[in-house]
Amino acid sequence: MSGFVEKPEPVQVPGLVHLHTGKVRDLYRNERGELVMVASDRISAHDWVLPTEIPDKGRLLTQLSLWWFDLIADLVPNHVLSAEVPEGAPADWAGRTTVCRRLRMVPVEAVARGYLTGSGLTEYENDRTVCGLALPEGLVDGSELPTPLFTPATKAEVGEHDENVSYEEVARQVGAETAALLRQTTLAVYSRARDIARERGIILADTKFEFGYDDEGTLVIGDEVLTPDSSRFWPADAWKPGGRQPSYDKQTIRDWLTSDASGWDRHSEQPPPALPEEIVAESRSRYIEIYERLTGSTWS
Repeated sequence: MSGFVEKPEPVQVPGLVHLHTGKVRDLYRNERGELVMVASDRISAHDWVLPTEIPDKGRLLTQLSLWWFDLIADLVPNHVLSAEVPEGAPADWAGRTTVCRRLRMVPVEAVARGYLTGSGLTEYENDRTVCGLALPEGLVDGSELPTPLFTPATKAEVGEHDENVSYEEVARQVGAETAALLRQTTLAVYSRARDIARERGIILADTKFEFGYDDEGTLVIGDEVLTPDSSRFWPADAWKPGGRQPSYDKQTIRDWLTSDASGWDRHSEQPPPALPEEIVAESRSRYIEIYERLTGSTWS
């Protein structure tokens, strides 16, 4: 059992129809038929949306995504129409709202890996492959891969795991042309972002994107891009293959939940407990640090 510890009631705004409450984002439709995405401060870990929020997280993710969208615009168009807050919306929607084009979403998590870790490491240790792609002997947790890999996954519902699949399976599901375009675009965006991050002393270990087609049949990148919720960012000066790397994601929260201090058994059916103040503060500071290091702007 997993999902939301307590699913929030959607905010009602005149002129907006609530469509969906996701792990992090709430989705609405406005009177023009456009999508309105609002990034909350919710955080998920171990397939649960936790009862404690991280202050400013939604604003940080939204502003970081908008920054990245500008930097990859020549590689792939994005779904953002504006960042204006709809009339009548709560004041705290400012900075966390994007108005977006509706897309026909491709049902694939487009994952790029430049380093071996996570589920890719698990598969490699068993079969010397990642998503069926053969890799050389001798790689360890945190190793840089010989070349970045497109390692797609199926999209999962809230509380379920995404499942890695082969490129051939993606081609079977969405067609050879779309599969090829997904791979090409994913690796191009990853390579651009990896180089930008590297200039700022950050390793982009892996990331995932969501794509869809617009009304003209153009592939468009959607959702969020290159945030700590969809990517693994490591400080380059601390990179040392052979074990878990220091990171700017929610590893602090995952570690606390599985520690004796939390008193929680992740394999039980009991929901996780609230996060202590020091874990919330540390997590918020990591989101701010990666935002400031990447963008060069001071968070306020």
